[in-house]
Order: sequence, then C-alpha cells, then structure tokens
Amino acid sequence: MPDATGGGEAAFILISPDGAADPPCDDNTVNIDIIRGDITTLHVDAIVNAANTTLLGGGGVDGAIHRAAGPELLAECRALGGCQPGEAKITRGYNLPARYVIHTVGPFWSGGKRGEPQTLANSYRNSLLLAVENRIKTIAFPAISCGAYGYPIREATRIAIETTREFLATDDKIDKVIFVVASDEILRVYQRLL
Repeated sequence: MPDATGGGEAAFILISPDGAADPPCDDNTVNIDIIRGDITTLHVDAIVNAANTTLLGGGGVDGAIHRAAGPELLAECRALGGCQPGEAKITRGYNLPARYVIHTVGPFWSGGKRGEPQTLANSYRNSLLLAVENRIKTIAFPAISCGAYGYPIREATRIAIETTREFLATDDKIDKVIFVVASDEILRVYQRLL
C-alpha cells in the first residue's frame, strides 16, 4: 500500500511502548502505539492532519488525507477560514475509514528560538482537546512538522510523546493514541523515546 506521503510501499508495523512488536494490551489504561504505514487507512475515530494554514490541502500527509477523503473534505475546509499554527479544527472524514479529521498546523523549524516547541506542543494538546470535546476515543497522529516543515525528528518526537502523556494523565476520555510514521528513521526515534 502507498505510504502517507503518496509514494512507496509501507506495511503496518505495530510497536508497543516497550519496543516489542506485540499486539497492544487489553486493559483499562490508554494504549499508546506506534505504526509505520498509511494514516489514511486506519479504522479509528479520528486521524490528525498535519495541515498548512489554509487547510486546503498540500503535500505529504496533508495531500494524502485530502486525496483519500475526497472533494467533500476540501469543501468543508474552505468554510473553516484556515487555522493558525498550534490550533486545531475538526471536519468529517468523508471517504476515509476514520469518522473525523482533526486538522492542526505545526510550526516551521527556525532554530527553536521562535516558540516552535510551544507551538508544536499546542498542536498535539489542542488536537487532543478537540478529540475529547467530540467524544473521540481513538486518535492517530502523524509526525507533525517533521516533513517539509523541517522540525528535528528527535525533538519533535519528544514533544509529541511528552505532551500526549501529560494530557492523558489528566483526562481519561481517550482510549488509544496511535503515532503513525512514514519512515524507519522516525519509527526508531519513537521506539527509543518510548
């Protein structure tokens, strides 16, 4: 199957937080999983789109989500009036297996001196808040800002994991968070940090 960036083959590989390739545990705690593959094929309540400020589609994950969802997604996004970095907005999923798409705009990397870490953390936090507000139980995130926006992978991954864990420690309404990555390099960083 094509990966989330629109090219190549990507098989799903599930990695549990301890780094073993085991299925997720079935308990009452929130599962955090890592998958290498195509976010547009996941059967979850919501997938997160690493969007641009217009919300009108682009390259990478953003373009793949718009292509898979169909033209109705673009029509709904036009009515949202864009999205500022760190904010999040929600739409229906249309032709996607996911019921919803949560669109968030991560920061462009400029050396870390322009509030990039706070903006990236806000992208994850605001996406999770929107998920709770919409009774979403399962959510999948791409590696926000790690593609064309140039955020260093290790630092972006650390922010993603820490922000998600902090949020889940104070709110128990989400059952599963999945980090979906499109490369072995990013997968290895998530494995090390988890």
